[in-house]
Amino acid sequence: MAFKDYRTKQSVVIVYTGEGKGKTSASLGLLGRALGNGWRVAFIQFIKHWEVSEHVFIREIQTLYGKKLFFFKGGKGFYNAGDLSAKDVTPEEHRLAAELTFDAAMNCATSGKYELVICDEINNAVYDGLLNADDIKELITKRSPITSLCLTGRNFKPELLDLVDIATEMKKIKHHFDDKFLANKGIDF
Repeated sequence: MAFKDYRTKQSVVIVYTGEGKGKTSASLGLLGRALGNGWRVAFIQFIKHWEVSEHVFIREIQTLYGKKLFFFKGGKGFYNAGDLSAKDVTPEEHRLAAELTFDAAMNCATSGKYELVICDEINNAVYDGLLNADDIKELITKRSPITSLCLTGRNFKPELLDLVDIATEMKKIKHHFDDKFLANKGIDF
């Protein structure tokens, strides 16, 4: 196949969504690829406030990458998720945390300082009503021309699909959670 008629884009918007495992894992692979290419990357974490393996990993590699890697953890936990919910956090505290985290994402995306901004679990924040679809639309349309975005989490709004360049849906075929097994450290978080 000849690629002479193909063009390149300065930046893209990527979505990893769906009920299956692998959305955050895919975004971490993208983070590694971008840093390996010499890019400056911001990893903005919505939802997960507890210590998970990706937080440890990012903090440890920050010493290697310095100002090329920015990490912001702003979530307050799962919202309205039964036994997995952050029960001691009020809906208002969840909403304020989501707004603060969104502000960090918007600052990174519009600053022109980063070639890649990953907004991990932002789709969940929108689905849960902590943010709205217009927030994601604003993030996409106001980002710096050099900044690619990666938006992860379940329930990406279909009406926003025309604004993205790449969308991948992770489809669950089987997961041990359905058999009453909790997530495994190092595999699921």
